[in-house]
Amino acid sequence: MTAAAKGVDGRVERGNRTRRLVLRHTVDIASVEGLEALSVGRIATELGLSKSGVFALFGSKEELQLATIRAAGRIYSDEVLAPVADLPAGVGKVARLCAEWLRYSQGRVFPGGCFFYAVMAEFDARQGPVHDAVVRSLDHWMAYVEQLVAEAQTAGEIDPGIDPAQLAFELVALQEAANAHSLLTGASTPYDRARTGIVSRLRAAATNADRVPQIS
Repeated sequence: MTAAAKGVDGRVERGNRTRRLVLRHTVDIASVEGLEALSVGRIATELGLSKSGVFALFGSKEELQLATIRAAGRIYSDEVLAPVADLPAGVGKVARLCAEWLRYSQGRVFPGGCFFYAVMAEFDARQGPVHDAVVRSLDHWMAYVEQLVAEAQTAGEIDPGIDPAQLAFELVALQEAANAHSLLTGASTPYDRARTGIVSRLRAAATNADRVPQIS
């Protein structure tokens, strides 16, 4: 490799490291203060970077916001989706997914609780690319929960008369209520109540209630 090529590779790697550093910071800010709190100038100042360098990586506030949503999605996937990916289809997998979500929220992987709940509330009545990216993230999550419920039905572990979309909506509603109440009050009790509610709802929907584990 030529010296010029090594120099290019070095700049690319430094740029990638800086991008990762910036996005780890922006996801934390946005989970507490919202995506509108992000700015190239603020991020540069807080991380001790040049404003021009940060601007060169993202180009605009909107792209910084969109990149932050994508980065949060990767963290979310690692924390919530990956732990259940290889589990067999069934009501136990649905319960485990819910447990992982509550662990992710209660453990404050993002300091503001669930990143997507925070930005959903911020952009629910707006229009534009950032709003659309938030909607896609929510749609993907709801579709995944619904898919796991449908797979559990196919496996014979959830009543075939249950509407997967309705059950998915109810499970997610319990999760989001726990996240919101805990953030507001600082209490952990909402997570305990959500776990109780999720187990109760899944046992009511299951063909064999004993297949639904307690979640913690």
